[in-house]
Amino acid sequence: MGHFGDLRQSLRDFTPQERRNIAIYIAGIMIYKFGLEAFNGSIIALASNRYDYEAIRDGTPSRTFERVGLLTGLNQAFQCFGSILIGPLVKRYPTKNILSCAILIFGICSALLLVIDAATGGTFMPAECIYNTDAMIPVYCVCGVVYGMVELIRRVIPRDIVGGHIQKLKRMDSLVHIFYEMSGTAGAFTTGLVIIPQLGNNMAFIITPVCFTISAITWFFVSELNFRRQKQPTGLRAREKPAYWKAAFSGLYLFGESVWVGGKLLFTSRKFIWLVPGYSVALYAHRYLENGIAPQVARRYMGNSAWAQIMVGGSNLGELLGAFSVLLFTNAVQTPMPWLRLDALMLLIVWYIPFWHPPTNDVGQAWIVAATFAPISYGWASGDVSLAAYIQASLARLESQNKNVSALGAVMAFLYSFYIVTYAVAGTLLGRYLDGIYNQSGGLDGGEVRSGLVYTAGVQMTVISVLVFASTFVPKGAFAFNPKIISDEPLEDEHIQIEEQRPGPEDGVRLESGFKKTRSYCSSEDGSEPRVEKKISEIL
Repeated sequence: MGHFGDLRQSLRDFTPQERRNIAIYIAGIMIYKFGLEAFNGSIIALASNRYDYEAIRDGTPSRTFERVGLLTGLNQAFQCFGSILIGPLVKRYPTKNILSCAILIFGICSALLLVIDAATGGTFMPAECIYNTDAMIPVYCVCGVVYGMVELIRRVIPRDIVGGHIQKLKRMDSLVHIFYEMSGTAGAFTTGLVIIPQLGNNMAFIITPVCFTISAITWFFVSELNFRRQKQPTGLRAREKPAYWKAAFSGLYLFGESVWVGGKLLFTSRKFIWLVPGYSVALYAHRYLENGIAPQVARRYMGNSAWAQIMVGGSNLGELLGAFSVLLFTNAVQTPMPWLRLDALMLLIVWYIPFWHPPTNDVGQAWIVAATFAPISYGWASGDVSLAAYIQASLARLESQNKNVSALGAVMAFLYSFYIVTYAVAGTLLGRYLDGIYNQSGGLDGGEVRSGLVYTAGVQMTVISVLVFASTFVPKGAFAFNPKIISDEPLEDEHIQIEEQRPGPEDGVRLESGFKKTRSYCSSEDGSEPRVEKKISEIL
């Protein structure tokens, strides 16, 4: 009962207001995740089916997974752009208001394909495709912009709620991840087993705008936290109208500068270079498992794209258990290394897929894949949750030599950009390779992709496993099985002095937490407001 006792005590460490805000935040994020799973799962299944249908109708070679890879890769790239657009708003309005508005816009954008489908004569469970499938790409890109806005803001709120205390951040991140994946598991299973079979891929995400609206209303009841609205002279109001776009373009420039500075920080330091494979490459592997391998197996092995969501549900269940493990063993496992090593070893499970010959149209086979995805995602989630807290804690202490960007913001920007570029390029090229294998072996007349999956699943995940596992031995002191400290830097049980993220009292005024307000590592030169790149740095 020792670990459970630590867990109960850790939850008591939150103040009553923190517990209230965390509860409201978790309720909103669970509803959001349910709608998000219905949306993403339905879009990928819809694209897979429609591209195959177009190949049959037009008598052309299949290009299904090349286009699906491009679709998901561009969506993630536009998420990055969306996060930059939202940056200037966080200094003007309470975080919870921005989050509520952003998710309402996301709900409207998620309904675009429903409107297009209905306007072109589409019905529930359509017998044929109506509009050109490539039209999904720009629509999904627009959704990526608002998706990035929501994802950025929801990552800002935890530090607004509990401040900069590393242990509280770690516990809250784990707690939120647990409930997030509980809802994600339920959403994935419900989408694959109920919603898509009943409504069809083209209409299955009709619940998404509803879920997003309810989530927006729920998040509106979060406290305004430490927001203090700046008073602006009325005479300057007209001149300040274009200030948002000026700040947005400034954010775009600063994001590019952050990527450059972050790359230099990472590749010139033994202390940080291991984060590239440990975080970005591992994140890419997880995304490719869910958005690449799952749809390929569902469509080419089982003949039903909707069943990819059952596999994703198993993956989400593994993430839930991984996040819970980090929360439970937060004091026993004090560095990310044991979790990352487990993550690397679990990736090798995918080797059975190229040599597996399941019967088609048997939903039980999808549950087998879901069961094998669970331990893979368990390793990834446990590593991801613990590593995110480590990155924030270690880099917050490092002063960047560049006056425009922070060390934390720069490294985060590079890691995220590295993952985005890797997925956009690799997802498209590997999809094209699998389509080529499929067409050469008979295509829609009996083609198979097993020989291609030997390389895209087995060999690729083995290479990533070796990279991630080897990276865990790079920092000083990391050779132990469960190191207590790495790179000669203790991080546990410390409060990181991070400024309140809103314009507030003057420096030196003691806050409720008992710590003085200090200038941020990302603050503007006069200390009056956060820089745009600060919020960009929160994108992870």
